[in-house]
Amino acid sequence: MSAVTINGPEDRPVIRERGQREVFCGLTGIVWLHRKIQDAFFLVVGSRTCAHLVQSAAGVMIFAEPRFGTAIIDERDLAGLADVNEELDREVARLLERRRDIKMLFLVGSCPSEVIKLDLERAAERLSQRYLPDVHVLNYSGSGIETTFTQGEDACLAALVPQLPALPVDSETRLMVVGALADVVEDQFRSLFEDLGVGPVDFLPARTAATMPPVGPNTRYVLAQPFLGDTAMALERRGAQRIAAPFPLGEEGSTEWFRAIVRTWSVAEDRFERVTAAPRERARRALAAHRERLEGKRIFFFPDSQLEVPLARMLHRELGMQPLEVGTPYLHREHLAEEIAWLPESVQLSEGQDVEKQLDRCLADEPDIVVCGLGLANPLEAEGITTKWSIELLFTPIQGFEQAGDCAGLFARPLARRELLEV
Repeated sequence: MSAVTINGPEDRPVIRERGQREVFCGLTGIVWLHRKIQDAFFLVVGSRTCAHLVQSAAGVMIFAEPRFGTAIIDERDLAGLADVNEELDREVARLLERRRDIKMLFLVGSCPSEVIKLDLERAAERLSQRYLPDVHVLNYSGSGIETTFTQGEDACLAALVPQLPALPVDSETRLMVVGALADVVEDQFRSLFEDLGVGPVDFLPARTAATMPPVGPNTRYVLAQPFLGDTAMALERRGAQRIAAPFPLGEEGSTEWFRAIVRTWSVAEDRFERVTAAPRERARRALAAHRERLEGKRIFFFPDSQLEVPLARMLHRELGMQPLEVGTPYLHREHLAEEIAWLPESVQLSEGQDVEKQLDRCLADEPDIVVCGLGLANPLEAEGITTKWSIELLFTPIQGFEQAGDCAGLFARPLARRELLEV
């Protein structure tokens, strides 16, 4: 473990740990990505263990034919007794023959190429040549060795960026909102952008393969999720420029996120205030309904989703909670600069994880509620500590003004449950 100092308006120590960690792998992102890109299919290439993980994580989808599956590599493949490339080609051909609605196919590696004995990047290039223009075949890694939880989305979008159409150099400036958002949130944002006079507006990922946005030097992009470092670099290699902003969580975060965008479009301040006044007031009222239960409560974040820093900011500044330690798998200092500046000086930031050491710090701090992964929740509950599963923060729409109350409710309900159980 080492302590480093971040550069910013407040220099504060950051605990950096590299040890055993408790976090889902990047395959988990398939659960929300396959719902967002409506004509994409995610084919996980790997072991039976990974097949069981995906099926368990996405078991709620059993009532509709899913757009994800697994190509299991067995002992014959690993021993070289079968040509794994031929087998993959055969499975892809069967899939695309049966599912004519698929327009984009992602080959998702559950392990590094050295482990599964298959170069998925070359396989994707080969299959793209065969199936274009009807189907685009891309690949990325969801391996737990190489990715954690939300990095699966980052890897997916970073693989998608080089395939986006080029925005002509003489085109008007376009806004790109980057990060998978629930359709209801995307529709709300579009409506607000239209009322503010900001546009044209694109979202990445789009809902279909045919509507993926163009990108070029006249693209201004803003991150809607804080875990998209590789995607941001890929966009900037295509000439896009980032709009620095906090993240749209809570009334304050959403207000300043939109404000950063409208400044780029030179929208008058009185128009901004007029358009956002009603949704801001609704967000404030929704948050106030939870403040009494949350105010003064001490909260500890284990590193999991990379949403930890903006969530801690929102819970502290808008609901009066006291963040103790805010752990995150990776701390992107540039993308989180505005969020870090808003955290109280008493907060301990940590990057990475050595789970035993962090558990010791958590128990010593005696928090009222802990945000963590499923693997840590039951042991902590057994210690009498209330927990919130971090995975719910990805499956629940929490961005924007209209979802501010829902976001707060995710933290209030476990505390209410604990009070009922104690009675």
